[in-house]
Amino acid sequence: MNTLILYTTTGCHLCELADAILQDLASQYQLTIIPTEIGDDDDLVERYGIRIPVVQFADNTDIGWPFDQHDIERKLTQQ
Repeated sequence: MNTLILYTTTGCHLCELADAILQDLASQYQLTIIPTEIGDDDDLVERYGIRIPVVQFADNTDIGWPFDQHDIERKLTQQ
């Protein structure tokens, strides 16, 4: 099981697109997706505020928007 963190915030349409990409891949790659609201944490806002949506992988690397399904799959198969 691969656990991914999706850094997001309320009302972010790009975050909704990112979540849809991850949901499409969830069963194929046995993903657990943890949506994490950055607005509740000043450190997360500072780190990801202009980059969201951001997906953090199990190896602590991340990818910020823009990305597509192929980018996520490429990263998942490298782990």
